[in-house]
Amino acid sequence: MVIIFLILTVRIIISLIKKKPFPKKLMVAMLVGIVLVFSIYVFEVYFFTFDDIDEKYIQNGPGPVVSPTGKYTANAYYEPYGGAAGGVNMWVEITNHNEDNNKKVIYYSDANDNILIDWVDDKTIFITNAGPYKSNSIKLDVEHEIYHDRGLACRSWFMKNEYDTCYQD
Repeated sequence: MVIIFLILTVRIIISLIKKKPFPKKLMVAMLVGIVLVFSIYVFEVYFFTFDDIDEKYIQNGPGPVVSPTGKYTANAYYEPYGGAAGGVNMWVEITNHNEDNNKKVIYYSDANDNILIDWVDDKTIFITNAGPYKSNSIKLDVEHEIYHDRGLACRSWFMKNEYDTCYQD
């Protein structure tokens, strides 16, 4: 995209200096490219859902951890990405046994070294995700709050009805 922009700029300058015709095809190609990149950005940011998680290489993490009254069960999962130089994403999924075992992702972040899930009370969970340099640990109300470290769930138009409060880094 940047290369096309530079070529377009050079062609426009040449056309002005040498009085040559304006490069219309290149300008149209540049505008189509800008619209495409902008559309992809809008789609990725504002139409995000946790359904996009790649479960092909899913690994089980801590859990199941049952809430004190047995209404909820929390499970953590890992998703490796990027091969040998990549990392691991982690998410926590809550199963509500009183609503036909309805499942909902409430936490998504890069995984760190120390990961624990503890229930504070029947609807509040404390997720420890700490490492030597960074901690993404948080206490969440499983009925009303979610956490996404990059904030995509917080900006998503599709997910606005699934939480009251969304936390991000």
